[in-house]
Amino acid sequence: MLQVVVAGVVVAVGQGGVAAPAVSAPLPMVPWVGSEPQGVRAPGAALADGVTGTLLWSREASTPVPIASIAKVMTALVVVSSGDLERAVTVPSEAIGYCVRHDGSTAGLAAGEVLTARALLYALMLPSGCDAAYTLAESFGPGQEGFIARMNDTASHIGMGGTQFTDPSGLPVPTDYSTYSTPADLVSLGLRAMMLPAFREIAGARDFHLAAGPGHREHHWHTTNQLLHRYPGAVGIKTGWTDAAGSCLLFETVRAGIPMIGVVLHSSPGSGAVAVDDAERMLRWVYDPLFAALPIG
Repeated sequence: MLQVVVAGVVVAVGQGGVAAPAVSAPLPMVPWVGSEPQGVRAPGAALADGVTGTLLWSREASTPVPIASIAKVMTALVVVSSGDLERAVTVPSEAIGYCVRHDGSTAGLAAGEVLTARALLYALMLPSGCDAAYTLAESFGPGQEGFIARMNDTASHIGMGGTQFTDPSGLPVPTDYSTYSTPADLVSLGLRAMMLPAFREIAGARDFHLAAGPGHREHHWHTTNQLLHRYPGAVGIKTGWTDAAGSCLLFETVRAGIPMIGVVLHSSPGSGAVAVDDAERMLRWVYDPLFAALPIG
């Protein structure tokens, strides 16, 4: 059995894959120390070991910037942590007006529809539905102000000291820069959220079909996260875009049993493909040396 150090954690690898982390070891044994991923365009970025959250590489890790719809990860975390995912929630008419006023992406919800909180989480995370975010906030706050307070309380509890939420969708409400976070904080957020099985299942889904039922129409939602289609081992998490935030991506991958979690912020003014390319460059930088050392086909 071969042992390779990942961010100071010894990972044992055999024919069956990668075992649980063993004893700690000095970080200098990591093969990427002294190097960095090439060609990453995002001015804010971070990549971390997905077990401990230890940063392996970062750029402006503690600089707060707008994060657009990555804020929906916190919205989902608050809802999932409530443990009431079968709650029946009615879509308020104001959720539709909210999307129209702020030109937010939608899940195509209609006022008066009744869906479970779990279904609304798919509507939130896959098509990045701001209508779903507003609806969940109204139910679980209760109300927008109450829910935003819960988002900020959760951020404080996680230790996200460079983060503030003023909107459950990450829309520029009341200003372009009022909801913000740092690359390091978002790694912490992603790590915490992906520990929850319900969140992990939703964040990794490529599509979700909700058949028509009592109280709601048929819906079919597709993920905006193209890394799930393009990169082997991608398991989530969330895209984002606004004029101020540019194209953003919070992501997690697991290859050969080795998890990595990272984020890129403002990779491009408007191209989600550039954010995906940045993520892939970071992931090749971290995985390629490992695969060169491991007996993995």
